[in-house]
Amino acid sequence: MDTKVLKPTDENIRYAGCLIANGRLVAFPTETVYGLGADARNGEAVSAIFQAKGRPGDNPLIVHVSTAEEIPPLVSEIPEGARLLMEHFWPGPMTLIFPRSELISDEVTAGLDTVGIRMPSNPVARELIRWSGCPIAAPSANRSGRPSPTTAAHVYEDLNGRIPVILDGGPCEVGLESTVIDARGSVPVILRPGGITPEMIRAVTGDVRLDEHIMAPVAEGERVRSPGMKYRHYAPKAKTVIFDGITPKVIDEICRRYDAEQNRGGSPAILGFETHNYGGRKVLSLGVPEHPDEAAARLFAALRELDTEGRTLALCEAVGLEGIGLAVMNRMGRAAAFDIVRLE
Repeated sequence: MDTKVLKPTDENIRYAGCLIANGRLVAFPTETVYGLGADARNGEAVSAIFQAKGRPGDNPLIVHVSTAEEIPPLVSEIPEGARLLMEHFWPGPMTLIFPRSELISDEVTAGLDTVGIRMPSNPVARELIRWSGCPIAAPSANRSGRPSPTTAAHVYEDLNGRIPVILDGGPCEVGLESTVIDARGSVPVILRPGGITPEMIRAVTGDVRLDEHIMAPVAEGERVRSPGMKYRHYAPKAKTVIFDGITPKVIDEICRRYDAEQNRGGSPAILGFETHNYGGRKVLSLGVPEHPDEAAARLFAALRELDTEGRTLALCEAVGLEGIGLAVMNRMGRAAAFDIVRLE
């Protein structure tokens, strides 16, 4: 298969929409990461997503819509808590969990009786949904387990020859997947953190809870309610370790392990803040500690660069858990299989 990378002109978006309407796959930009889309009502088309990505079939997908009016046929109920969050944060990087209707294919939900739905703010994504005439099921457009793609080049690297078309909308703005929230109860629960932060949700609802697996692995055999919870995700080939604690101690330990790896003939790299002094060692910048949104936008590209450069060890500075920092640490933690060294 010859994978075409197309600019998101009106003509090309219409063409991509026709592909999806006819059961084909299309990779497209959103404000979070690039998605790999198929008609959410078409089980065969959705199965092709899993095949292209090499994604386990028990990992549910998120359904994308372009307007709130498209939601009622897809769900059996819209809880009041979900309505409140929809009013404040859609369109945007937030996925809500709903009781599903029969219109959604079983392949989308991985056997669950719920479905995650979001309305992206990226205009290319919303135009694609409109021209396809259907809800679009879309996980991130990467090979399963790899860092999520934030540029069309990342998608091409992973899926060239596996899908017909990539719409190139430039770099993604947020850089991390959407916040996933279960708002069916009296208190909303964040299943996966993202650009809509706990602080933002609390300001609207008065309270919010964090799922226990945000910074911990899910037990073997346990069913997950959201993408990005169960498997080791976002992982480079390099062994990845996170260091959290007092900054001078973190820097010293990272430098020590860097030098030891280099002396063994390995090729280490540091994912760290550009304001910290690592003495000329290879650093992939996460920006500055005061702006975790910079780390969010840069993280996946940095993880991919580790593979491009053939690095054998990635030594990562922890990011503060405030705001979007929680989402950064969730993704970094899964990339490292939660190998976190505490230095106090």
